[in-house]
Amino acid sequence: MQNRILPLIDMTPSYTQPHSRSLCSHIPSPSLRRPPLPIMSSFSVQVPPLTLPTVSISYTQLRDKNADLSAKIEEGFGPNGLGILSISEVPGYSLWRQNLLHLGPRLANLPEDVKRELEDPNSRYNFGWSHGKEKLESGKLDLLKGSFYANPILDVPTTEQSLIERYPSYCASNIWPHKALPELETVFKTLGKLILDVGLLLAYHCDRYASREMVMLEGEGLEQTLVHSRCHKGRLLYYYPAQHSSPAHDSMSSWCGWHTDHCSLTGLTCGMFTRDAVEILCPDSAAGLYVKTRTGHIVKVEYGVDEIAYQISETTEILSSGRLCATPHCVRAPRGDAASGVDRTTFALFMQPDWDQKLYFPGEVHIHRELIQSNGSLTFGEYTEKLLDKYYHNKM
Repeated sequence: MQNRILPLIDMTPSYTQPHSRSLCSHIPSPSLRRPPLPIMSSFSVQVPPLTLPTVSISYTQLRDKNADLSAKIEEGFGPNGLGILSISEVPGYSLWRQNLLHLGPRLANLPEDVKRELEDPNSRYNFGWSHGKEKLESGKLDLLKGSFYANPILDVPTTEQSLIERYPSYCASNIWPHKALPELETVFKTLGKLILDVGLLLAYHCDRYASREMVMLEGEGLEQTLVHSRCHKGRLLYYYPAQHSSPAHDSMSSWCGWHTDHCSLTGLTCGMFTRDAVEILCPDSAAGLYVKTRTGHIVKVEYGVDEIAYQISETTEILSSGRLCATPHCVRAPRGDAASGVDRTTFALFMQPDWDQKLYFPGEVHIHRELIQSNGSLTFGEYTEKLLDKYYHNKM
């Protein structure tokens, strides 16, 4: 019998001036109370946006299954939260983050014929290399970033041909650049597995929080759903320097358009800025990750360079009936003369249900209601295919 899933999570960050906590960029002390949010009626920014730190949980706290983290989870993921929190002091994380993100520019600058061999049109470019295939915001093709997708846990999720044909974006096999960039596979898998393991600990505490208001049967929560999934997906993202991007770089969503992730839980590294393959501090304090809150405020969000951020996604919000909330987000590119030639690399792990996991949707559905029948059910694979139709070209 298929399990139902409850709370879940998904998203992207930034990095600038040094700080005592080694933050992506300078943020106010966590001991300070957050000031009132400036009200904005749309995604356009009329006044300088407020910058806020994520709610942070230490790895030691997270590992303690007897710890009551409900207050922090509610602050980060609840209806009044930013839809994101971060985990600090994860052993080994900083080194593996550095090792993987330094490969972003090298991958993006491989010869075009080599990158074409890494493409998988049949999966709608959800395995291997992808550039200019995804549609975001107003149906425009996203030319601002390149991506490399792979399942960090299973190279071959299934050998059943009917499933590979039905759900190619999840069931296809990984494509690694064994000759052109042989080190990518090991580093990608190691960091992806680490972010998954930490995310499963967080999912346990999300289940404890959600179960206060929802009846949750054994094996029905987020943690167990993700433990048994075969289709987690890692995405190494490379944001091209301004001179290689066609749209104007003055807009807030200049590096990544406004969107909301649809998986269960997204783990994110802090972005790495480089120029000519040398890591630098971000030259523009306004660049980075922005979210739109439930009340319509636009806020710049920052967390530590050595922290892993986790975001709630649409699937979690729907299945938790809004107890855990997703927020739209975008990435703003650095501006000004100092930003010339500056690129950015980050990594996201999309933790999500198995392709045949039944999703039982509540009667009130406020997200993608055109795709979901009231009190209906879809497998996660079916739900994903409906969403991909909105953001990608039709299957090849």
